[in-house]
Order: sequence, then C-alpha cells, then structure tokens
Amino acid sequence: MAQDMAVNEGVTTDTPTGEMPGAADAAHEHVTTETGVPQEAHSGGFPPFNAQTFSSQVIWLVLVFGVLYLLMSRLALPRIARVIEERRERISSDLEQAGSAKAQTDAAIAAYEKAFAEARAKAHAIAQETRDRLTAETDKQRHESEASLAGKIAAAEASIAATKTAALANVRLVAVDVAGAIVTRLLGEDADKAATENAVDAALKRS
Repeated sequence: MAQDMAVNEGVTTDTPTGEMPGAADAAHEHVTTETGVPQEAHSGGFPPFNAQTFSSQVIWLVLVFGVLYLLMSRLALPRIARVIEERRERISSDLEQAGSAKAQTDAAIAAYEKAFAEARAKAHAIAQETRDRLTAETDKQRHESEASLAGKIAAAEASIAATKTAALANVRLVAVDVAGAIVTRLLGEDADKAATENAVDAALKRS
C-alpha cells in the first residue's frame, strides 16, 4: 500500500492541475500496469482478514489441523505412550526387585537372629549342664574323700587305741615287775604279786 501511495502521489504530482480526469485515470492505469500489481490486491487489506478468502482459510486450517492430529495420534502419541509404559513397567520392576531384596534381607536377618538366639540358648544350656556335672562330680569326690578320710581317721584312732592299750598293758606289766622288784629290794622278801598289781592299777587310773 505504501508503494501504491507513492505511485498515487507521483501520479498526483506529475499530473498538471488543468488536465482532465480521464487523463489522470489513464496515467494511473499506466503506472499500475508498469508495477505489475493489480489494483484489487491493494484494496482488500491484510489477507487473513480478507472476507473473500476466509472460508478457504478455515477449510485449510481444518485440513492442516486434521493432518497434524492424525500424525500426532498415529505416530507421536503412540511412541510417547509406549515410552511412558516402558518407564512405568521398568519402575514397577525395580520396585518389585527392591521389595523382593528387602524381603530376602528381612528373612536373612530373622534367620540370623533366630540362629543366634538358639546358639545362645544352647550355649547357656551346655554351660549350665557342665556346671551341674562338675558340681555333682565335685560333691561326689568330696563325699568320697570325706568318707575315705573318716575311715582312715577311724582306722588311725583304732590303731592308736590298740597301740595305747598295748602300751598300757606293757606299762602295767613293766610297772608290776618294777614295783615287785623294788619291794623285794627294800623288804628283802618277795612282794605279794596281787597287792603289787592292785597298787599299779590304782596308780594308772589316777594318771
């Protein structure tokens, strides 16, 4: 339109004031022919807002939108949906593997704790059994030692008593003989054996 205005201004400027209107129209048609632009093309304004081509523009818009929709629905959207589905399946698989690994770990920990508890209980039982057995053996050996020692003491006491009795008997005989000898030496006659034995027994009892 700026070109048209320049052309129109040139026509208006170049046309003398005194010329006839027909001469101006002829000059304007000559300029339009030289530029190669039809005069009707400059009179419609912006093409998308041209009411004469609006219906064809709507048809092309619908066709282009339909083609784009078909391309998106047949090519792009299935690929996007497939990628999303693969990603969802991969995430689900990872979650299942993580859950399985966690379950295995929990089972292993539970088995370890159970085995540890059983081993500890078994160790306590073995220790208690060992203590009881050693205590029983110690008590048995102590009782046997005490019984053996009591027997030995009794035997020793019996031996001592027998030895003492034998020694006392020997002492009595020796004392009787000595007393008889002393009496005979002092009196110049044999001493009464019975009286000497009674005197020695009385002396032993007092001692």
